[in-house]
Amino acid sequence: MIRVKVCGTTSVHDAVLSAEAGADALGFIFAPVSKRLVSARVARDAGLGVGPAVARVGVFLNQGLDEVLRTAEAARVSAVQLHGPLSRLYVEEVAAYYPVLRVVRPADLAGHSGVWTGGSGVTPMLDAPEPGGGVPLDWAALRPHFPPGAWLAGGLGPANVAEAIRALRPGAVDAVSRLESAPGVKDAAAVRAFVQAVRGADCGSYPQ
Repeated sequence: MIRVKVCGTTSVHDAVLSAEAGADALGFIFAPVSKRLVSARVARDAGLGVGPAVARVGVFLNQGLDEVLRTAEAARVSAVQLHGPLSRLYVEEVAAYYPVLRVVRPADLAGHSGVWTGGSGVTPMLDAPEPGGGVPLDWAALRPHFPPGAWLAGGLGPANVAEAIRALRPGAVDAVSRLESAPGVKDAAAVRAFVQAVRGADCGSYPQ
């Protein structure tokens, strides 16, 4: 089954909303530059609100190892998502404590930047060059390079996620901006529609 991650969660209310809609994972962004920045306390409370069946992913961008591990522990996340030009050693050190989603860009898949994406406890996640911007990727062009079982993000929403799944068959899909009524505020109808579209595509019933 293709898993569904709803990222950019900023409140207990939205965490519960997404979980009730059928999300398998929630993303909590701890990168200071993000307009969806959330505190470790809110993320911890949100996790308690949805229960252990829903994965809680802490999202970080070019932050120090100590900061990542301290925040992840305080927030009680179950996995860590890493953005940025990070060394293999750094990723491995985080992976010693948490399952890691290592974010890569389309150029990385083509081998242009030499980014490291593999290793024990590490799953690649393909995202757009500007995460959270709502701009879809060229899925057909990426098909020859897409790692089996990788996660997919980048401009996904209820109207296009089935097409993306059909093109790449990712292990999971991740959405943010197209599930919001405002940055950091989830649109309940959009979240439900997104989950339903993923489940339908996973069963082969693609919308026409």
